[in-house]
Amino acid sequence: MARRRTKKRTHVGANNPATPAAVNGHANPRDPKSMVIRIGAGEVGTSVSQLAADVRRVMEPGTASRLKERKANRLRDYVTMCGPLGVTHLLLFSRSSSGNTNLRLAVAPRGPTFHFRVEKYSLTKDVRRAQRHPKGGGKEFITPPLLVMNNFTNPSSDANSKVPRHLESLTTTAFQSLFPPINPQTTPLKSIRRVLLLNREQSPEDDGTFILNFRHYAITTKAVGLSKPLRRLNAAEKLLKSKKGKKGGLPNLGNLQDISEFMIGGENGDGYQTDGTSGSEPETDAEVEVLETTTKKVHSGKPRATGKQDSDDEDAGANDNVERRAVKLVELGPRMRLRMTKVEEGLCSGKVMWHEYVHKTKEEIRELEKRWEQRKKEKEARKKQQKENVEKKRKAKEANKKSGGTEGDKDDDEMDIDDYDSDMYDEDAFDSEGLEGDAEEQVNAKMEEDGDWESEEEEIAKGNKSSKKKALKS
Repeated sequence: MARRRTKKRTHVGANNPATPAAVNGHANPRDPKSMVIRIGAGEVGTSVSQLAADVRRVMEPGTASRLKERKANRLRDYVTMCGPLGVTHLLLFSRSSSGNTNLRLAVAPRGPTFHFRVEKYSLTKDVRRAQRHPKGGGKEFITPPLLVMNNFTNPSSDANSKVPRHLESLTTTAFQSLFPPINPQTTPLKSIRRVLLLNREQSPEDDGTFILNFRHYAITTKAVGLSKPLRRLNAAEKLLKSKKGKKGGLPNLGNLQDISEFMIGGENGDGYQTDGTSGSEPETDAEVEVLETTTKKVHSGKPRATGKQDSDDEDAGANDNVERRAVKLVELGPRMRLRMTKVEEGLCSGKVMWHEYVHKTKEEIRELEKRWEQRKKEKEARKKQQKENVEKKRKAKEANKKSGGTEGDKDDDEMDIDDYDSDMYDEDAFDSEGLEGDAEEQVNAKMEEDGDWESEEEEIAKGNKSSKKKALKS
């Protein structure tokens, strides 16, 4: 029997890592997940839509990158799916009737919700257009960014300040929970490829404003102490060893007699220069020492004769593996200037904890507290009543089944509104057949009263529904 041919050109296996931990070293199913949504997808405009897409790119990989919003979608639809999908944060972009762009950061499932006004923003394409050598499109987005927060707490603030101390700590906690925590001892350095910088503008006077500057950067490094020709040779060696070589990255040595001419810059070169002597070196503050990853040699279990010599050799080897590299940040975009206007207790609906413009007296606050307590009691009473109704129906079904009735089986196929255990559903809001079904029921009742239904049964059995359609049209 002939051997079956295997297609190789069209069925190439994907070279994906086995586990998420192989990508960044700290991936966990419990990591935070977010959804960046446009509320009113057809009304926000193209610029806000692109801004939402850029922010969704920043939140990768723990976000819904290919989320498609519809005009008919409401906030309730997304909140309902937060539980099954494990979403912990919602970033909601919207545009007000006056033209202001707003951003809401909601912590699912119970809040709080932070309201921001986007005073200024620049899209990713605008940031890239302003750069000479833009960065991006590589492997920067397969790992979450490193979150850096600055000036979120004011040392002089307290509970009576215009921006109280507890609000600052609450905002800090909400932004910190956007990304998974990083363990410096176990997280590999190669997994940190981006930086998200959130800087709060400190006003000289406590004027009650909370303004954040949103910046997104990519981390690039290069070796320090090597000349530019030598760096090009190292890069060419890596390209030759890689599977996908690029001819444009190789230096052109066709017109040179010896490699030394390339190192000194040709016939009229200035001589061999390192970054330390050329004057184009980065600042010393931007230099770090990185220990190169090397395979450790496993020795046999035989004891060594001289332990001191071994320790000296290990120290010397450790010093050889240390490499000095210069760190540089390249902005990826987008940029935003966010001004906090309101903080709510629930998920986009609840008691207002802080407002920038509206300030209430103690009597008004007490009145609001009483009103919210009353609403809470009424909600608890509705939930209790719903649970009692569900339990009563369940017992009635069981008793009907034991007695041999068929009504219990019929009731099982019907949707029970009370089973959702929510006061957000209304029985009057559900119409199974629509207005056409209601009109058909009225026509049937009228025909039955007039005695025309008996003759109509024979025509319906034969497949003729012309008379019924005429009655519906009339």
